[in-house]
Amino acid sequence: MALTGRAALLAALGTLPIGIWEPSWTGILAVNAPIALACACDAALAAPVRRLGLTRSGDTSVRLGETADVTLTVTNPSGRPLRARLRDAWPPSSWEPGTEVAASRHRLTVPAGERRRLTTRLRPTRRGDRQADRITIRSYGPLGLFARQGSHKVPWTVRVLPPFTSRKHLPSKLARLRELDGRTSVLTRGEGTEFDSLREYVPGDDTRSIDWRATARRTTVAVRTWRPERDRHILLVLDTGRTSAGRVGDAPRLDASMDAALLLAALAARAGDRVDLLAYDRRVRALVQSRAAGEVLPSLVNAMANLEPELVETDARGLTATALRTAPRRSLIVLLTSLDAAPIEEGLLPVLPLLTQRHTVLVASVADPHIARMAKARGNTEAVYEAAAAAQAQTERHRTAEQLQRHGVTVVDATPDELAPALADAYLALKAAGRL
Repeated sequence: MALTGRAALLAALGTLPIGIWEPSWTGILAVNAPIALACACDAALAAPVRRLGLTRSGDTSVRLGETADVTLTVTNPSGRPLRARLRDAWPPSSWEPGTEVAASRHRLTVPAGERRRLTTRLRPTRRGDRQADRITIRSYGPLGLFARQGSHKVPWTVRVLPPFTSRKHLPSKLARLRELDGRTSVLTRGEGTEFDSLREYVPGDDTRSIDWRATARRTTVAVRTWRPERDRHILLVLDTGRTSAGRVGDAPRLDASMDAALLLAALAARAGDRVDLLAYDRRVRALVQSRAAGEVLPSLVNAMANLEPELVETDARGLTATALRTAPRRSLIVLLTSLDAAPIEEGLLPVLPLLTQRHTVLVASVADPHIARMAKARGNTEAVYEAAAAAQAQTERHRTAEQLQRHGVTVVDATPDELAPALADAYLALKAAGRL
């Protein structure tokens, strides 16, 4: 006789003989009792979770786009071996999308009285501090029928620093700096530079650099070499207002500005200049001052890690007043901001004379490469309209730059990939001309 439903299930368990339709409760209890006993034994042999010792070690900082390893040490003080699954929870931005499950979940076995280490590899997708959340552990018995579960808080923070992708340009800029600094034969003379030494004349040298008195004492023509003045003050000002939140490509304008500021800071520190940082919108978001040359770059990177654009209009008067307090003596003020017409004409231009009468001012801005591509578009009506709109935007941007230049401001307007080297070149040009 064929059995179906509950009768078939009970027959399979051996509690219902074939051909009998009604269940035997004695048989059910006979089967469930061993199962219950097995579960009780499994539970008793599962290692306790709350008594586990958990400590962290590993990386405390990482550059955006790179990986950080955080090691978790699990100590089992009980007399039973630990067979467990563990989830090490971190904020979602600690990994690239789709990799969190594989990176945060672990299997481990820890014999009684021993410890084991496991590593969680982070690959953050945003700057700032990433703080570890709770650790959840599920401890199984030897049969895997029963599990104990609990959570622990083991604090740890990994600071995600700016990537500083423009550091690849640093060697070439340092080579140019060595030329300006008199360490190679290509030496320049500019207003306000300092006399360095004498060397033999070579074709192409400026005849105004010939030292006739020294030449009279020698058998060859001697020329004076010059080197740029050192110990100048550079103030990097990051505008963190709403215009810095605009995305160019895959990142906000603020990120490109920070990358350019880091390259300039590294270069200026090697040139013997003092570098400070001010991040401002309606209040001071970051301030780095009076750092030794070897500490400038780490200090700036650390201060920039938690900077985010603020969706407020930048207070130009407050920014100017703060910059003047931060740089009381003559300095090069590098303002990394937008060249949008409204913020410049209504905010910066009215207060710009307060800066230019005492300091050399350089304004650097991130241009959108998509606008340049739109300006070249042709082929259909929509493309022509896009090209006209892009041309108008470029014209307004150029007009704004010209207004700044009429006030004696040096303007650098470049795409994110080109901004950092262009800003470094502008700094070197000012240094060569003796304007620092």
